[in-house]
Amino acid sequence: MTRNINTLLWLVFGVLAFRLGLTAILPFADTTEPRYAEIARIMAETGDWITPWFDYNVPFWGKPPLSFWTQALAFKLLGVSEFAGRLPSWLANLAIVYLVFTARRYLHPERNSEAAIAAGLWAALIYATTALGFLTAGTVMTDSFLALGSTLTLVGLIVRLQGGPERWGWLFFAGLAIGLLAKGPLVLVLTGLPVLLWVAVTRNWLTLWRALPWVRGTLLMLALAVPWYVLAELKTPGFLDYFLVGEHFKRFVVSSWQGDLYGNAHEFPRGTIWLYLVAASFPWGLIALVLVARRLWLGQSPRQEWQNHNAGLDGLVLAAMLSPALFFTLAGNILWTYVLPGLPFLAVLASGLWPASLTRMAHVGARLAVLLVPVLATAAGGWFALHPGQLKTEREL
Repeated sequence: MTRNINTLLWLVFGVLAFRLGLTAILPFADTTEPRYAEIARIMAETGDWITPWFDYNVPFWGKPPLSFWTQALAFKLLGVSEFAGRLPSWLANLAIVYLVFTARRYLHPERNSEAAIAAGLWAALIYATTALGFLTAGTVMTDSFLALGSTLTLVGLIVRLQGGPERWGWLFFAGLAIGLLAKGPLVLVLTGLPVLLWVAVTRNWLTLWRALPWVRGTLLMLALAVPWYVLAELKTPGFLDYFLVGEHFKRFVVSSWQGDLYGNAHEFPRGTIWLYLVAASFPWGLIALVLVARRLWLGQSPRQEWQNHNAGLDGLVLAAMLSPALFFTLAGNILWTYVLPGLPFLAVLASGLWPASLTRMAHVGARLAVLLVPVLATAAGGWFALHPGQLKTEREL
């Protein structure tokens, strides 16, 4: 077992280190990375840590400042470069990988055993090698910090429900504050929906109440997040109306919404988010479906064989995985990054579906699946590094 743990550790560290190295190779890609990097650069230059600026004298009301704070700090410490701009997302991803490991370990019947550690590392490796998880681990985006906040919140609850330390109850609310400062009230939906579904099915309302410091934790969340919202509105009046009503209602309900001050609405058929989930989770989402089908074919239950102090905890993990796709099912103005908060929990579920006794061919298949996304990303990155003119970018910003 120790040899297996060492192998998994090296694989996890190898993938993370490899992704870190890739952050310095490519110029800022597409339009999102350079525009967000420029917002952070202006913040570092002007020292204005309250209002992100889309351009000089043009406030950026589209997102809260947490990701820009971290990127501006990286620019100040390391200078303006692709590596510095992308480093905060990599660090956020590193924290998510650890949270995936922790969640899977606590869901094991013997969470301090070598088997539990191996299961946690396997889940962490799966998340790190999903297509979107690998991509966002080194990009200048806000989504990594939203995923960090939502994952911290839900893993905090899972650990507490499994009898973990009381500090994880406080981390539940710290995760909500991170999400509010990274992307806004969306984090309340992405974390509240799976929790509500879980308690509605299991009737564990009292257990949920006892697991967390609801009153003091809520006060902590508000103390961490609300002051910036107040200061932002006072500094540039109109922010709250645009951000709360426009970005959190009209953007998703009105597919032809023309109120976006910083880009264009994306019109897609309703339900497209589920195709994005398949693409974002590649190859592990498809592998998980195959493993579920295999269990059903053999007459086995697809339910997880892990410790449950509270019945139906596998349902909470499943709901956490599907909540982003469920919430955005009827939205037409979407991006594939919207499913990122569900991928950590897909990794937790997929790791529990893998057969305990693998054939030699299955071992080989597992290794190939782990390497698939990094190898494809390396090939694409190498090609664009040699042909930078073929990469869609606004790096000159």
